[in-house]
Amino acid sequence: MQKTEMELMLSGHGLTTAQIFYRLPDFTKLIQSYVWQDYDVAPDFPNLFKFLDFWERELDGPLHSVQYTHNRLIKPGEWTNCKGEIVLH
Repeated sequence: MQKTEMELMLSGHGLTTAQIFYRLPDFTKLIQSYVWQDYDVAPDFPNLFKFLDFWERELDGPLHSVQYTHNRLIKPGEWTNCKGEIVLH
């Protein structure tokens, strides 16, 4: 069963964004870029490496370089369960 984004964030996943630079198959001197984004777990990044393995195995454009950033959107201590409500007016 697929986890929701909130379940992924609460279980330690963070948003990973990778800018992938690759060479065009027919024009190897030209470099294109592709932006990939998914929830992943640092420092191993299994989803990112799975995608890069797929890229090298299935796509024609050879990889040049990859730049990535990772941010845990919900950090320990930032999320609390509120059990009450204060109503004004």
